[in-house]
Amino acid sequence: MKVDDIRTFIPSKDYEVSKSFYEALGFKGEYASDDLTLFENGECSFWLQRFYNEEFANNLMLQLSVLDIEEAFNLISNLKGFDIKFEPIKVERWGKVVYLWGPSGELWHVTEFSS
Repeated sequence: MKVDDIRTFIPSKDYEVSKSFYEALGFKGEYASDDLTLFENGECSFWLQRFYNEEFANNLMLQLSVLDIEEAFNLISNLKGFDIKFEPIKVERWGKVVYLWGPSGELWHVTEFSS
C-alpha cells in the first residue's frame, strides 16, 4: 500500500463557531455537506465535523507544523471572540511550540522545528 494522504476528523461543540475559528487561523473551508467541511491551508487539510463527544475532543491532540512560530503566535494571540486558550511560545530541544486549545477542547501543538 502506498499512502497518498491522511486526514483527521475534528469534532465541533458548535459547528459554526469552529468553522469561523479555523477560517480565522488561515484555513479555507470547503463545504462537503451540512455536517462536514474540508479545511485546507497549502498542502495540509482536515475535516471538521458536526459531531461532538467531550471525552474525545478533550483528548484529541494535533500537530500543526509552521515555518514561523512568531507569526503563528501573533495570529493566535490576536484572535478575538473565541473561547480558546493558548500558552506562550515554549522552546524545546527540537524547536518551538505554542499550545492552543480550540473551541471544542482539541489541543493543537503549533510547532516550528529547528533546522
